[in-house]
Amino acid sequence: MTDATAPLAGTPVDPQVADALLQALVKGLRATQLYLPNNPVYQQAIHNVRAAFASVWKETNELVLGVTESDLLLDQRPVLSQPNRSESVAWVLFKDGVRSLTFLRGVEEEEIPRFLGVIHKARQLPADADDDLLTLLWEQDFEYVRYNFVELAAADTVPIPKAPEAPPPAVPEQVRQQVVEETAAPEPPKGIVSLEDFDSTLHFLDDQEREYLTHEVEREYKQDLRGNVLAMLFDLLELQTYSTVRAELISIVENFIPYLLAIGDFRSVAAICREQRALLQRARELLPEHRQQLSDIPAKLSQHEALAQLLQSLDEASVHPTEEELGELFRELRPQALDTVLAWMPKLVNQRVRELLSSAAQRLAQAHPADVSRVLGAGDEAILLQAVKLVAQLKLPPVAPALGALFETASPAVKVAAVEALAAIGTSGAMQQLEKAVDDGDRDVRIAAVRVLAARGHRNVLGRIEAAVDGKALREADLTEKMAFFEAYGLLVGGAGVERLSGMLLSAGGFLKRKEDPETRACAAMALGKIGTPEARGVLEQVAKDKDALVRNAVNKALREGGRP
Repeated sequence: MTDATAPLAGTPVDPQVADALLQALVKGLRATQLYLPNNPVYQQAIHNVRAAFASVWKETNELVLGVTESDLLLDQRPVLSQPNRSESVAWVLFKDGVRSLTFLRGVEEEEIPRFLGVIHKARQLPADADDDLLTLLWEQDFEYVRYNFVELAAADTVPIPKAPEAPPPAVPEQVRQQVVEETAAPEPPKGIVSLEDFDSTLHFLDDQEREYLTHEVEREYKQDLRGNVLAMLFDLLELQTYSTVRAELISIVENFIPYLLAIGDFRSVAAICREQRALLQRARELLPEHRQQLSDIPAKLSQHEALAQLLQSLDEASVHPTEEELGELFRELRPQALDTVLAWMPKLVNQRVRELLSSAAQRLAQAHPADVSRVLGAGDEAILLQAVKLVAQLKLPPVAPALGALFETASPAVKVAAVEALAAIGTSGAMQQLEKAVDDGDRDVRIAAVRVLAARGHRNVLGRIEAAVDGKALREADLTEKMAFFEAYGLLVGGAGVERLSGMLLSAGGFLKRKEDPETRACAAMALGKIGTPEARGVLEQVAKDKDALVRNAVNKALREGGRP
């Protein structure tokens, strides 16, 4: 709102309350300068401003402040003095003509953050900007902020100090001489040869020679210094036959590996493993203890701490070694690394590193199935899931007993994965281990195991499935589990089960007859469909028009799957 010229106004408010409000406004303006609106610091500052306004509104419905060059006044008393004009709120208002400022009740809800934003923007305006504070205030169309201003005339404008007079322009010849003197090179001492003295002489380098020197300098700077150092160390190890010298060199190489891992120089770590293997074949008179130390270098790399550091560095690195170098490095891992490898595989973000690490895990698992069985005895569920998936992928028959042991201790998710792994292995030994899951306490595990055993035609489990079909526990299970057991029974029992199943299907109730529930009858119909013999189809046709919709649909589906035209 714009008004005509008005005197500096005041309002009856406790000065301490007004002081607190103005300090909160200053802090809110500082937060507006430094933080975005979603920042917690900014939000807390605005909250404090609103709380300060709440104290003011307990005494009055409007707060009128006078504006001078350096102060905001309340009842002709300064309540905010900021002599420094670069930080002064009063100066920002005064220099553009605002002489009083009025805040009405309700300004703190939405308009005070916008008002602080206007003050901040006005501070940032360049001297030649088209806008000024009054324009910015007018654009906001405030409802609860009012201001009186004056048209700035010659008497109202703030005097600008006169710039010091510039010195008289120098004569062009004098300026030219001064530049020459300032840029002239100092006279070289006697005895110093200047390169310019030889330029364009017979003894100066031609273009080809300069190009050669440039190329050699670049080549020198591009050399792999760490690789050169490692090469020299291994050359000395091979050529020096003194045991004390070799022991010291081996110690240097061992201590070099943690440093290389820390800086992410995986290429050099792979080079150490490669040179170590070659050295064991070429070195003469290598003592047994030295040979053992060199052989243990990859083993130390396979320890949990070192390997975890390596994998984390690989995953976070911006520049990676080549796939050949990483593959060679991972090929040096020992069986003890399998736990760490499996633990890190789901954590890795870099797809290329994950693929190479997966290949290393497959190599270790195929070469050392006993270590896979050891890992399957671990308690970490994440490692167990990765190990079971690896076994399913590789189809490792020696690991089947370790998978069977999981049905006694593991979580349902791991047990279901173990069922899938045993199904992938598919040997008779794997099916025997899978029998343990038929009576498992988890429904999903039971269903998965029964379906696999039935699909594989493993008749050794028929007795247990038959007992479940006749038992009371299955009657209380859900339809999916009932269907899985009945269909498995039909697949395994063959024609010998028609009589039992027909008794269930046809027992819809009657005099001295046991009445089966519709779900059990429907499951019996599906089992007869899996048997598929003429006798089974004949039983199904008898109830093709059963009054129960669930049974009728199951019968029709069984007839279609049983080969009826």
